[in-house]
Amino acid sequence: MSSTVPGSPSRLLDSAGMPVPASTIMRARLRGLLSMEEDGRYRISGSVPFAYDSADMFSQELGAWFPLLRSPDHEINRDRDRMVGRSRDLVRNDGWGTGATNRIVDNAIGAQFRLVAKPDFLALAAIDKAFDAVWADEFAEVVEAGWRMYADDPARYCDATRSQTMVQMFHLALTHKVIDGEGLGVLLYLPEFVGEYGARNATTLQIVDPDRLSNPNQQVDTANLRGGVEIDGLGAPIAYHIRRAYPSDWYEAAESMIWDRVPRETAWGRPIVVHDFDRERAGQHRGLSVLNPILARLKMLTKYDGAELQQAILQTVFGTFITSPFDQGQVSNALQDPDDPEISAYQALRADFHRAKGLTLGGVRLPTMAPGEDIKTVSASRPGGNFSDFEHAMLRNVAASLGLSAAQVSQDWSRTNYSSARAELLDAWKTLARRRADFSIGFATPVYGAWLEEEFDKGRVPLPAGAPSFAGGRAAYMRCRWIGPGRGWIDPVKERQGEVLGLDAGFSTLEQACAEMNGADWREMIEQRAVEVAMFKRKGLKLPQWGAAEEPASHTETRPQPV
Repeated sequence: MSSTVPGSPSRLLDSAGMPVPASTIMRARLRGLLSMEEDGRYRISGSVPFAYDSADMFSQELGAWFPLLRSPDHEINRDRDRMVGRSRDLVRNDGWGTGATNRIVDNAIGAQFRLVAKPDFLALAAIDKAFDAVWADEFAEVVEAGWRMYADDPARYCDATRSQTMVQMFHLALTHKVIDGEGLGVLLYLPEFVGEYGARNATTLQIVDPDRLSNPNQQVDTANLRGGVEIDGLGAPIAYHIRRAYPSDWYEAAESMIWDRVPRETAWGRPIVVHDFDRERAGQHRGLSVLNPILARLKMLTKYDGAELQQAILQTVFGTFITSPFDQGQVSNALQDPDDPEISAYQALRADFHRAKGLTLGGVRLPTMAPGEDIKTVSASRPGGNFSDFEHAMLRNVAASLGLSAAQVSQDWSRTNYSSARAELLDAWKTLARRRADFSIGFATPVYGAWLEEEFDKGRVPLPAGAPSFAGGRAAYMRCRWIGPGRGWIDPVKERQGEVLGLDAGFSTLEQACAEMNGADWREMIEQRAVEVAMFKRKGLKLPQWGAAEEPASHTETRPQPV
């Protein structure tokens, strides 16, 4: 920087003699770099380094980047409706968004979501020695059978709307969580289902659209009300304010302006509202879609895909025109004076020529030109050879954000081999397993606990004498796992051989192997194999290798031989 004549710093000139912007002068003042020399001129010089480059306020890269520090509820709740609307629009109208959402939900829930009851008998054994592994196995069999009768009931009494099974409702809740950022449900107790319709249980789940969770009358957040979630002094939710109808439905306009305050749980701890979302910061009470960080990129990629598709269509269209020997001046004169004798005579000559020269060959007319005419074509071409590579790079960014492999998002496996595909899927499996576990803890297990409490109340579970009540041993009784779709195989032979080695070496269990590889229940698998072996024997068929291996070994008594 060069200086000006003595005077105000606002008159500083740069090396080209142009005035220095006021913003630059202000930054120089803040940094202490504006000084007056002995000749009375002001100068901007020097550099004051920051301890961290990321803290530099004046660099070209970071000088205009000043994000605000705000609470998580302030960041989310103010703009939630806009972000959710964009996520839904993307999933509705973009194949990549739809596919990525389906991959997450299908890998976490899929077509089945099996309950595996795992009561903590060791914790209960401290109360009564009758709680042991034998009791835990008996408890699990009875409870899992009862859950299947409830969750898979064809009459669908587990659903308040009687339209879905429990697995389908879990699928819907997780879909809401992925797209909207949260899954929301209300657990109802409807004795009329049992008394009037003969349902097994009165416990019923109602899935609620998260849009209906909001502050009454659209008031701003307060210290104890955040986006429809009422909290106590420690930030724990104590109630939820839910609209009676969706806000945009004109036929329920009156109901949409009425909010019901629904407690989080009963006085004795039975859950009423199930609200599941991923917490990224402490003090957060509403969720964000997993698509949120990549919405802008996916939207731009959608426009790019559309532009390339339109260009591909245009490349199939070509224009054809006929040139004549008239120069530009003659054409201009013809436009101004259509009765020009030269143009009229020539046009008449062309018309007569084409009428007279209607030559055909085999019924096909041969193209013939009048003297001086020529046919020209124009094609729409544009280089697009790097489209596939660019799109793949963009989808890798999307995959990294969602915790999926690039091949899963693009469904293009041509760029992978066995090793790379297995490495990608194993890494993606960690994220999918975490999503499944989070959903199980946040949504599925509370629903199971409410149902199990009713089973206890009706005396349908095996308990030793003097066992604690459900409320007294809630955590131990409710302990469980959920089995979703299996991880699958890339090379079934290699991976199954590895599982067998793990089982033989004691590094795995049959329950774990069945759950991870194909999502099966190990008890059902053992029962089915026993049925199949018995069927082979009844039909007089030779047992296959796996069946022969399961034949019980014959034990013959060995007596000591005389010496």
